[in-house]
Parts: sequence; structure tokens; C-alpha cells
Amino acid sequence: EVLTLLVLMYPLLQGLAVHLHSAVTGSYIPGTHSIAFVNCLNEQIARDIARAIMDKKLAAYVNILPKSSALYFWKGELEESTEILLLVKTRTSKIGELSNYVRSIHPFEIPEIISLPIDQGNPLYLKWIEESVPRD
Repeated sequence: EVLTLLVLMYPLLQGLAVHLHSAVTGSYIPGTHSIAFVNCLNEQIARDIARAIMDKKLAAYVNILPKSSALYFWKGELEESTEILLLVKTRTSKIGELSNYVRSIHPFEIPEIISLPIDQGNPLYLKWIEESVPRD
């Protein structure tokens, strides 16, 4: 029973140890924050989704990038369109909640919501993200 408890608690204990080390040394833990990419049909939808994300405090910062051309397969056919791209800066721990929320408000049947962990960056900026997005 003790072994089972230790195995179940290992991820929690490891996470606490990593955060304690980061707090003591002031070092950044790679992957603590992420950038999520969300595609939108037009600028109004992009602004509405960006504002909704910010209102829910699911991100510290959202860039709304101008129109870009897109080619993709949809239901077996090659499609071409223009899209607006959101770059969402947030805690990695918020990606699941962010994805669920965006899917619930996005007009696309299958919206693009993908993320990449931030490996390194300006320590002050990364700290600002940390302070701007509430913990789970």
C-alpha cells in the first residue's frame, strides 16, 4: 500500500520539487509556459475569441496576426482560404482548459488549437506570464 501511494504521489512530489528548485534558484523550468495557435475565419471572430480567452484569464497575451493564405484537405477535398491566426501565451497547465473553452465558442467544426512549449525566453517576460495567468 505504501509503495502504491508513493507511485501515485510521485508526479505531485516531482512537480513540487521542480517548482521549489525554480523558486530558490530563480531559474526557468523549460515547458512551464506554452504558445497556443488558434486559427479563425476572420478578424471579428479572432477578436471575439481573443477577448473571451483574456476575460477567462486563460492567457497573459494574445497576438492577432493578419490574414494569411491556407491550403488544407477538408472532407477529401483540397480547400483554400484566408485565416487570422491567434498566438496565445499561457501556462502549459492551462492548455487543456484553453482548448476546451475555445472549442466551445469557435464556429469551426474542428478548429485548429495546437500548442508548443516555451523552452527559453526573456526571464522577466516569462515571470510576467506566470503572474498574469492564475494557477490551476
